[in-house]
Amino acid sequence: MADPKGFLKYGREVAERRPVEERIHDWNEVYPGGPGRALLPIIKTQAGRCMDCGIPFCHQGCPLGNIIPEWNDLVWRDDWDGAIERLHATNNFPEFTGRLCPAPCETSCVLGINQDPVTIKNVEVAIIDRAWESGAVRPQPPEWLSGKTVAVIGSGPAGLAAAQQLTRAGHTVAVYERADKIGGLLRYGIPEFKMEKKVLDKRLDQMRREGTIFRAGINVGGDLTGAALRDRYDAVVLAMGATEARDLPIAGRELGGIHQAMEFLPQSNRVSLGEKVPDQIRADGKNVVIIGGGDTGADCLGTSIRQNAKSITQLEILPQPGEDRPADQPWPTYPMTFRVSSAHEEAGDRVYAVSTKEFLADDNGNVRALRLVEVKFEGGKFEEVQGTEREIPAELVLFAMGFTGPERAGLIDQLGVELDERGNVARDKTYKSSVDGVYVAGDAGRGQSLIVWAIAEGRSAAAAVDTFLTGATTLPAPIPPTERPLTA
Repeated sequence: MADPKGFLKYGREVAERRPVEERIHDWNEVYPGGPGRALLPIIKTQAGRCMDCGIPFCHQGCPLGNIIPEWNDLVWRDDWDGAIERLHATNNFPEFTGRLCPAPCETSCVLGINQDPVTIKNVEVAIIDRAWESGAVRPQPPEWLSGKTVAVIGSGPAGLAAAQQLTRAGHTVAVYERADKIGGLLRYGIPEFKMEKKVLDKRLDQMRREGTIFRAGINVGGDLTGAALRDRYDAVVLAMGATEARDLPIAGRELGGIHQAMEFLPQSNRVSLGEKVPDQIRADGKNVVIIGGGDTGADCLGTSIRQNAKSITQLEILPQPGEDRPADQPWPTYPMTFRVSSAHEEAGDRVYAVSTKEFLADDNGNVRALRLVEVKFEGGKFEEVQGTEREIPAELVLFAMGFTGPERAGLIDQLGVELDERGNVARDKTYKSSVDGVYVAGDAGRGQSLIVWAIAEGRSAAAAVDTFLTGATTLPAPIPPTERPLTA
């Protein structure tokens, strides 16, 4: 293990973010110089807190099965090359998960039973950021080509993970993306202040050098039909995500100024990167209401702050979680506790246990306010609390209530793949759909989930496709889709 008494000598420390009054005026990451660099002064002692448990539950908490105690020990010993080798053994993109994953590994940390857990996510991002700076991350092109071709539909984390694994296995892989640039939600859904796009671009450059082909601006199912896709490639991986946004069909929904988060965030991302977006949806000088209390809502919050909103209110139908782990969510499960993102530190109000009843119009047909009511959960459903209705001003309303599954029209209908009871693409334990040669990974088959699950499923689907094409595989397959850890 690292330091046998580290967990006794050192408390949990995390990297300090830039001052709020500084960071809300730019789009750079909230950590000075990036999270990896910000962590270096404390990284060795934090890695030294790892106890190298006999049964490391952090392995179970991570869908990728990251070998966390090993790279903690290597960081403690200043063996950074060894640390990145062990990290890359299970995770293609630790620079993404180290910034964006909610770290279920940490809630499974054995030290967390009665102390603050190890800062696993922080150590992870410090390893990979240092590896990029030192040149330790290099292309790994295949030694030979199989002659087989694979199309990956979607360039989010699931599609990129599947593509990189299959390219390294020797197959010719083309990644299709309907947006004008590769990256999926990593590029246009995640704000710059959470992950600067230069982080993504460095990894895409590595993949190009390995041989992965990227084809952006192509709508598969429209520009390229499902039949043409099957004729052109030996196998297909569906990794287009769950992009059907959940709506709120109540009175006043048709008013101007009411938008889905994924209408608002991509436009802001483009502008923050220097592009021009005609008729951009903006929060300047407006009372902004965000419906949905998750990560996407927090992204809308941080973006609205940087667009100089007048006020921002984030609504959540569930009651406010407590600070401590609930009794019915014992270690090592992932608990529902009150969490504060970097955006929540900056501004805005969070209102819990409320439901929106109606949107109210101004004289021009735009939203001016919304009427909400407090609710409580009783008898398996939400009940309104009488006498609690009120109006709050809102000239911009953003829906951040999650997604219901992949888009059916187009490619899914053309391929004729079966759907499961939730409307996702059905697959067996090998990630194979009902159509021979067509596999599915990430949110398209799993439903809306975490980035770490997307990468894990992309890796697993790649192993299944490699077996389909060659009869065997040496690629690792982290976890079948039917298995669920305690932290799912």
